[in-house]
Amino acid sequence: MVLNLTDKQFKITLLGDGAVGKTSLRRNYLGETFKASYNMTLGADFATNYLTVDDIKITMVIWDLAGQPRFNVVREVYYRGTKGALLVFDLSRPESYESLANWVAEMYKNNKMQKVPIVLIGNKVDLRGSDYNTIPAKYGEDYAKRLSEWSGYKVPYIETSAKLGENVVDSFDSLVRQILRQSQMSVARRPLRRGK
Repeated sequence: MVLNLTDKQFKITLLGDGAVGKTSLRRNYLGETFKASYNMTLGADFATNYLTVDDIKITMVIWDLAGQPRFNVVREVYYRGTKGALLVFDLSRPESYESLANWVAEMYKNNKMQKVPIVLIGNKVDLRGSDYNTIPAKYGEDYAKRLSEWSGYKVPYIETSAKLGENVVDSFDSLVRQILRQSQMSVARRPLRRGK
């Protein structure tokens, strides 16, 4: 355990097309209820969460960026200072998968050309096996490998359901641990504690 570390604040950015479930993931992670109706994020929204990892108090500032093209210019300023990103696509919408590279390029360009830890998320896994023709897990795994090669960070691929809460906490926790590793902090493999 490292004893001389100060408390940390991390800016985490949620990226992806509109209606892929970024806001629902954030809400679920923060313990809020799932909303079946879709309300578009206008520009950006943020929330704060507090964790303790190996006696280090972490403040997560989670930025949820609007995914619609009309907000391209507005989004630019919200990338600055990003320490990690959750890159989200909708497993039932192939076009949201196909636009992932554009999201990575936009973040890289607007975050002073800094590569940061990323977790790739295929959301809405609860639709797999239904009437939707969902994107196979192999596509996400392959893209995560390509992102890992490009970024120099191990990019995990995690399938989630914001509706059911499946793997949501794991996704955020995985990103926090990557950011901590990048900061060269000692991180034990024990569960994260929530709250102040």
